[in-house]
Amino acid sequence: MRQNISSGTVWEELAGYSRAVRIGNLVAVSGTTATDDHGQLVGAGDPYAQTVYIIQKIERALLAAGATLNDVFRTRIYVTDVNQWEAVARAHGEYFATIRPANTLVEVSALVGNGYLVEMEADAVIGV
Repeated sequence: MRQNISSGTVWEELAGYSRAVRIGNLVAVSGTTATDDHGQLVGAGDPYAQTVYIIQKIERALLAAGATLNDVFRTRIYVTDVNQWEAVARAHGEYFATIRPANTLVEVSALVGNGYLVEMEADAVIGV
C-alpha cells in the first residue's frame, strides 16, 4: 500500500514529489525548509527558528501519514553554515531528546532559495 501525502504546494506538482510517502509502516518525509503555507520564509537569519518550524512541519506530514515524531528513526539535516550547528542541534534536541533518531548534519553550498539556512528530512517506521 502506497500513500502519497501532499501539502498542496505548487512545487510538488512542478517537481514531481510528495511532502511524504507512506509504504506499509514506513514513512519518508521529503526535504523540508522553513517555508510557510504562503511560500514565505520563516525565521530569516535564525537557524534555530527555522529548525523548530521545519520539525513542526515534518510533524504535520507524519501525522497525515498516521505517524508521529516518536516513530522517527532517522533525520538528515542540511545547513548552509556548519558554524551554526549548535542552534540547529539545540532545536533538534528539544524535539528528539528522548526519541534519539540516527542523525546526519552536513554543510551544503546553498538551499532552494535566499535566506534558507536549514533543510531537514525524516524517516519513520510506525508500530515498532
